[in-house]
Amino acid sequence: MTAAPPRPVAIIWDWDNTLVDGWAAILAGLNAAFSEHGLPCWTLEQVKANVRRSLRESFPEIFGARWEAARDTFYREVRAQHLQVLAPMPGAEAALRAAAAAGLPQATNSNKQGPLLRAEAEQLGWAPLFTRLVGAGDAAADKPDPAPMRLALAACGVAPSEAVWYVGDTALDMVAARNAGCTAVLLGDAAHDGGVAAALPDFAFADGHALARHLRGLAAS
Repeated sequence: MTAAPPRPVAIIWDWDNTLVDGWAAILAGLNAAFSEHGLPCWTLEQVKANVRRSLRESFPEIFGARWEAARDTFYREVRAQHLQVLAPMPGAEAALRAAAAAGLPQATNSNKQGPLLRAEAEQLGWAPLFTRLVGAGDAAADKPDPAPMRLALAACGVAPSEAVWYVGDTALDMVAARNAGCTAVLLGDAAHDGGVAAALPDFAFADGHALARHLRGLAAS
């Protein structure tokens, strides 16, 4: 990591554990699917350590030929409660609003199903801050494939470059940023990926509050 990140022309965001804490609904959905198919349930720590890829990539490996039935169970449980347990991550709204104040277009690239993602953004009152909310299933392939990032970049009216930040909380997010030709910005300590150094970000911020301070500095300069 170099001393200071390039001034961004746009910011693309991950969603879960970057901007919002929605783990309770994900945990409930996974364990409902596991129970229905005779598999052992996970703890919250196991969910946080293992949930990275989109469902359409990970469920066939876990459930085999039964993955579509497991998918339906998962989404049924998640839809029943995700808006009730949703909470912003520390400093997330401040960072979003600081980016908006700096005149930066913003979008998402998340492995949360697109309709769920957009419902959560509406619930939090954040939808107007984004040019597009891209989630799993909205592109031909999901993160870390660059296809969904291309949708987000097109909505922001920018081309891939080091001046585009992709902000996420996992090593997979850093891979997704590089696959799309963007700067990889880590938010948090990447504890479940072995720490900040193991996640290999270009730049890192401890939390949303630290990122918001940096972005407010850009708006003032």
